Amino acid sequence: MPGYAPSMPAEEQHASLFVLRLAHALHASGYAAHSLEDVLKHICERLGLIGQFFTTPTAIFASFGTLDAQRTHLIRVQPGELNLGRLSALDAVAKRVSAGELTPQEGSARIEQILGKRPTYPWWLRVLGYAIVSAAGARFLGGGQNDVILGGAVGLVIGLLALAFKRLTISSHVFELTAAFVGSALVSIAAAQGFRVSIPTTTLAGIITLLPGLTTTVGMTELASRHLSSGTARLAAAFIVFAAMALGVALGATVVSAAYGTAIRSAAAGHLPPWTHFAALIVAPIGFSLLLRARPRDIPLVAAASWLGYVGFTFGADRLGQVLGASIGALTVGLASNLYERLQLGPASVPLVPGVLLLVPGSIGYRSLTMLLSHDVEVGLSAAMTAALTAFALAGGLIVANVLVPPTK
Repeated sequence: MPGYAPSMPAEEQHASLFVLRLAHALHASGYAAHSLEDVLKHICERLGLIGQFFTTPTAIFASFGTLDAQRTHLIRVQPGELNLGRLSALDAVAKRVSAGELTPQEGSARIEQILGKRPTYPWWLRVLGYAIVSAAGARFLGGGQNDVILGGAVGLVIGLLALAFKRLTISSHVFELTAAFVGSALVSIAAAQGFRVSIPTTTLAGIITLLPGLTTTVGMTELASRHLSSGTARLAAAFIVFAAMALGVALGATVVSAAYGTAIRSAAAGHLPPWTHFAALIVAPIGFSLLLRARPRDIPLVAAASWLGYVGFTFGADRLGQVLGASIGALTVGLASNLYERLQLGPASVPLVPGVLLLVPGSIGYRSLTMLLSHDVEVGLSAAMTAALTAFALAGGLIVANVLVPPTK
């Protein structure tokens, strides 16, 4: 048959299989599409393969060989949750195979061992991470003592709900809607029972771990890097999550109000002493480490990256405004993360992701949709524009950091 490709040599088959398994494992661990394509191309060069790749949040296309004898593979995937510990382990395997310390067959076996490894933290610690981040988020949002307490409690319930969805194999497509409904209903019930809280602040803090702010930022970065398909798909997915959460919150508040037969009043946010803000900055990275499944030895690194991003944002916001301040914060974290990788200490994602988590515009995007649902169009559109500009600023800061200190492969 014209164009028929003969069988590949055994060595080349093992090498291509290793690349495919690495691609699947990295994608499942939350690797961004534009970075994944670069990594796979580099691995192919080191293994003597001719490879071309096209990745999206839901599929990986990989072709090996020359154009007249090309083999193309399709891997259907779902967007994976960030797992910094697994990314570090996969990075080490990829480096050893590239350096010739491991054969591709041994590398494939190591990947299977990594994917089959038990979670770094037990389930109750991961659930606790939701509560820690929500409680710290309530303080960052200007909440008082009651807001912090109830926000942490709602975050704990959301963590248990996330665990139940996974163990009962319930479709994840309705998780954000369900979680937002439950969180909003719990806050409204507490307020109706006389617990003085700011309903908008506490509700947002309780569900803050669900906000796709990081997804929005990654999507903007992919668009700026000319990965149009992946970036557009990721932004569309983020918008759907925002809409589902806004709808869930509105439904929760409406159902509780109807059950009590009266409108539920929200109290003004309380005031906490300044030292509590710094306390939140100390505990928030611990919650990030649990949610992102960072290795225990990387927790100090996660904390340092979070503080570095916050300091960069504060410095820039005082002089250039909040939007450009986010860009300065992203630039600072991006430079430090690329240096961390160039010094062969580990993948840049480990310090980069927690470093920008405090900067992502998720809360602004959520508030814009809630304003639109409340028919406050002018304020909602203004908040949406601010969220988009913040995401652009973050993407710009990360891209400039990659130019000033190019990351290694």
